Amino acid sequence: MEGNKPSKWLIIFAYFVVYVVWGSTYFFIGKALNSFSPFILGSFRFIGASLILMTYCKLKGYKLWDKQIVKQSVLIGIMLLFIDMAGIIWTEQFLPSGLVAIMAASAAIWFILLDKPKWKQNFSSLSTIFGVLLGFIGVLMLFYEQVIVVDISSEQQTLNIIGLVILIFCSIAWTFGSLYSKYVVEAQRKKDKEKPKEDLNIMVKTAWQMITAGVLFNTVAIFNGEYSQFSFSNVQTEGWLCMAYLTTFGSILAFGSYVWLLQVRPSIEVSTYAYVNPIIAVALSYFFSDDIVTSLQIYGLIVILFSLLLMNWNLYKNTKVLQKLLNYVNNKRMTSAH
Repeated sequence: MEGNKPSKWLIIFAYFVVYVVWGSTYFFIGKALNSFSPFILGSFRFIGASLILMTYCKLKGYKLWDKQIVKQSVLIGIMLLFIDMAGIIWTEQFLPSGLVAIMAASAAIWFILLDKPKWKQNFSSLSTIFGVLLGFIGVLMLFYEQVIVVDISSEQQTLNIIGLVILIFCSIAWTFGSLYSKYVVEAQRKKDKEKPKEDLNIMVKTAWQMITAGVLFNTVAIFNGEYSQFSFSNVQTEGWLCMAYLTTFGSILAFGSYVWLLQVRPSIEVSTYAYVNPIIAVALSYFFSDDIVTSLQIYGLIVILFSLLLMNWNLYKNTKVLQKLLNYVNNKRMTSAH
C-alpha cells in the first residue's frame, strides 16, 4: 500500500474497509466480551495481529527496524491502539456497542479542534463552527439520556456516565495519535528529501504499533488479575470466531488501511469514517443483539452525523463528486422551470 501516486481504486477499497469493516468491530467486540475479559481480549487481538503482520513483512523482505521510526510507532500505538481501544473495550462491558460507536464518532470534532496547522482553514467558515457546536449538542444528548431518561439504578447510571467520559478522552487520544502519525510522517519525508534515508514499510510500522498495544494490554491483564480468572476451556466457539475477525479484519486490514490513508489523504477527509461506523454498529446492535437502541440515541446520532457534514462542508463542496451532484440538481431545477 505504498507509492507516490496510489491507485484510485486502492484508495476506494481502503475507505470501504475503514467505513464498513471497522464499523462492524464494535458489534464483534461486544460479542467477544462474552468469552474474554477486556484486557485479555485486547492482548490476544493485538499480539496475534502483530505476529501475523510482522511475519508477513519478514517474508516480504521488508526492513523491520529503525530506532527512530519504531519509537514513533510505539507512541502512535499507545494513543491509537491502547488508550483508545482499551476505553472502547472496557466500556462495552456495560454500554451498548451502538452507543459506544456513536460516541467514537465524536472524534471528528476533535480533529477540527486539535489540528492546529489547519485551524485557519478549518475555521474559515460558519458551517465548520456551527458543525462543531452541533456535534457537542449531539454528545450532550447521549449524556442526557444516561442521566435522565434511562430507567436504571443510580449505580449503573454513574457507571454509564463514567464510561461516556472515558470515551471522550479516548477520542481525544485517538485524534492526537492520528495527527501525530500524519505530521511526523510529513516531517520525516521533508527531512529525507534533504538527507535520503530508507523508510520502514507502512505495514512494518503498523505491526510495531500493534506490538505496543498487545504488550500493554497483556501487562494490564497480568496485574489486574484477569489471567488468574481466565480459562481457555470457558471460551465459546463464537468467542474465538469474533477474536479471529477482530484480529484479521478489524486490526490488520481495517487499521492498516486507516494508517495508510492518513499518509495519502487529508486527515479531515479520512475522519469521515465516523459517518458510517456508527450506522453499521447501531444496525448490527439492533438486528443481531439484545441491546436496546433508543430514539434519543438515534436522534443523537443524526445530530452528530449532520454536524460532521457541516464541519467538512468546505472540503466536500470542492470535490468533483459534489460538484457533479450540484450541477445535476441545478439542471433538474432549470428543466422543471421550463
